[in-house]
Amino acid sequence: MRSPVTGIVVLILLLVAAIVAYGSVFTVEQTEQALVVRLGQPVKVVTDPGLNFKVPFVDSVISVDKRILDLENPSQEVIASDQKRLVVDAFARYRIKNALKYYQSVGSIQAANLQLTTLLNAALRRVLGEVTFIQVVRDEREALMKRIRDQLDEEADGYGIEVVDVRIRRADLPEQNSQAVYTRMQTERQREAAEFRAQGGQKAQEIRSNADREATVIVAEANSKAEQTRGEGDAERNRLFAEAYTQDPDFFSFYRSMTAYENGLKSNDTRFLLRPESDFFRYFGNPSGKPEAAAPASAAKP
Repeated sequence: MRSPVTGIVVLILLLVAAIVAYGSVFTVEQTEQALVVRLGQPVKVVTDPGLNFKVPFVDSVISVDKRILDLENPSQEVIASDQKRLVVDAFARYRIKNALKYYQSVGSIQAANLQLTTLLNAALRRVLGEVTFIQVVRDEREALMKRIRDQLDEEADGYGIEVVDVRIRRADLPEQNSQAVYTRMQTERQREAAEFRAQGGQKAQEIRSNADREATVIVAEANSKAEQTRGEGDAERNRLFAEAYTQDPDFFSFYRSMTAYENGLKSNDTRFLLRPESDFFRYFGNPSGKPEAAAPASAAKP
């Protein structure tokens, strides 16, 4: 018969073998790379995913992310070459390309972010300080971001980090400067509007003056033409009257008297103080308008 002690020893040995076997393997994920450290000293870097082996109880495995990581940079105030103050909001994307150098220089994602933030701010100030505000905001933004990325990538290489991209999310004037620019733009637009209104008022006044002058000229010409026509009519009337008078003076005199009676003797209580034998009433006593012959002198008294 087997001794119970032998069974216990075998069981213990199997358990120790299982523990040793478990401590001898490790798995590397698709998104990771592993750094094997033996008693504090790096031994090897495993970049391929799968099952790997290490010395149990001696080696330790440090996982390093090999995906592209984001670096959010706080807004920084930068002075451009034209002395304009800019508030720049930028971010970067990077990945760890050398796990051993990364482990020896920074050792963690938090420390890497702090170091890269310092380097990114320095690169922003160097590059943006050499160009003008308009170049940053509009003209050369893409080229400037590439220059910043190249400088940051060169400096981050010493930490085993590759900078994939740098982007300027926003580059604008500080709030107080923006308000001053807005006020200046508003004042300029108001000045231009006042100038346009003044020019419009002057143009309107010129148009009204020209219209008034033309109206005065037209009215004057019309009055002159009317007076000329009226004079020609009066002359024609007088000519006709003169011809009529020369053809039949008695009829013309009769017509003139009848017209005078019509105009002078109206129903509005017109009064005249005239002698009955006045020339005005000559057609009242005689239709021919001639004074009656004086009565023959009376016979001489005996």
